[in-house]
Amino acid sequence: MRTKMHTRRAAVELILFLIVAIGGGLLMWGSSFATSMVHSQLAAQKVSFPAKGSAGLDSKEFPGLQRYAGQAVDNGPKAKAYANQFIAAHLKSAAAGKTYSEVSTAALANPADPKLAAQANTLFKGETLRGLLLYAWGWSVVGRIAFWVAIAAFAGAMVVLAALVYGFARPEAGAAVTPQLVPARMAA
Repeated sequence: MRTKMHTRRAAVELILFLIVAIGGGLLMWGSSFATSMVHSQLAAQKVSFPAKGSAGLDSKEFPGLQRYAGQAVDNGPKAKAYANQFIAAHLKSAAAGKTYSEVSTAALANPADPKLAAQANTLFKGETLRGLLLYAWGWSVVGRIAFWVAIAAFAGAMVVLAALVYGFARPEAGAAVTPQLVPARMAA
């Protein structure tokens, strides 16, 4: 007969197993949601890296982007690469390395200068697109982290379940153990 302590421990282990397993399931769902949302939103924009060997993807100017040549920007790592390497390089050349804030301030001080207004507009749009792509990358990282934490939660749930099963399968404390008699071998 199991003691009250064994019963309580088994109840706690069962509750812990359920909490960790359900938590792992929710984390896996969150991971899948984040990954598919990032993919579907990026794919809908139909943004692609220029083709390999094209003038738009010069191997000297963009050495880190050559592996993505001709591919769609449809996941977090590609979005980060496109934002930080491709768009950022074009933004630097749009206004001689000046930021949107610098050009916008100059454009407000000189409202009749169409060149400054065009540069401010280009930098605003480019920085906005860059920021949105980096948000997509950030959510893909959250999805990846949720995936690995879900795996750890499932592993933890299996450990708790193994402890629960062991608790029921092991011999009861104080139970009489019947010794097994082994016949002696006779010397020849």
